[in-house]
Amino acid sequence: MGQGHPMPTEHAAVRVVHKPWGARDLHPWSNIDGSGDAIGELWFERADKDAPIPALLLKLLFTSEPLSIQVHPDDTYARAIGMPNGKSEAWYILSAEPDTQIGAGLKHQVTPQQLRASIRDGSIAELMHWRAVAKDDVIYIPAGTIHAIGAGIVLAEIQQRSDATFRLFDYGRQRELHEDDGVAVAHPWPLRTPCNPTRLSADRTVLVSSRHFVLERVELPEGSSWALLAEPETWILVLNGHAAIGLVAASIGEAIFVAGGRTSIEVGSHGLSALIAYPASRPIDSLLQRLGETPGNAANPAAPAVPQFEGAKEART
Repeated sequence: MGQGHPMPTEHAAVRVVHKPWGARDLHPWSNIDGSGDAIGELWFERADKDAPIPALLLKLLFTSEPLSIQVHPDDTYARAIGMPNGKSEAWYILSAEPDTQIGAGLKHQVTPQQLRASIRDGSIAELMHWRAVAKDDVIYIPAGTIHAIGAGIVLAEIQQRSDATFRLFDYGRQRELHEDDGVAVAHPWPLRTPCNPTRLSADRTVLVSSRHFVLERVELPEGSSWALLAEPETWILVLNGHAAIGLVAASIGEAIFVAGGRTSIEVGSHGLSALIAYPASRPIDSLLQRLGETPGNAANPAAPAVPQFEGAKEART
């Protein structure tokens, strides 16, 4: 390959992040051994360290203990304190033990003074809106949402690429808390953006459509062939089955980065279930086209409009 011609598709490299709340057995999502030091996160990154830094970060998280209660700033606040951007994120639950919970937003609105007091005395854990989660649930966490992930969960996270995290409660782990920044950026009220996955076609479901990224799930039948008309930054995470994406074979727990253009997807004998994420403010109609069909069947013209989360005017009666 000549210089300046990156491969359009590549196996994402995996960065291992050890965390005190992590897990030791990552099967079936990874064969990496966490028995020596618990692994909390696997980050998917461009294979070429000199490639442009992507706008989005795709991770897998493995929890054996609860994570801290935390909040992320929006772009405006992050830039005001010298960071490139804020952090909105979405979680897709890959597996959850019985009775596991996540926290998203507060049970009811509080004043900034009440929020500050709850961080100081630890009662913020009682203020959180905790809810049970199960496999295939999706949760959208816009910047400013106070949130937490419980123990016994494996999830995929897609986020704006940022490490701007303000911890509000940490179960006595002695890590630093960030009371002032946390109170400044937090929305001290219930989460107002429930996820309503929307079917675009028989094969595509939009899970999250936000200002910063779109997250879809695709279910492609065994032996089918597709053209992926990708945006310049498109991440694919295989949930089940396998496929050849461009020249790259991908199976469960593996991520593919597509640097735009037209790429083929040849689905294997067990079908393909995958997440696809890309930076955009609305789903791209022409993203995926089945080959061997008449053009009229390539997309579903009657697909319903996808609700926008941020910036959308919601009717409140």
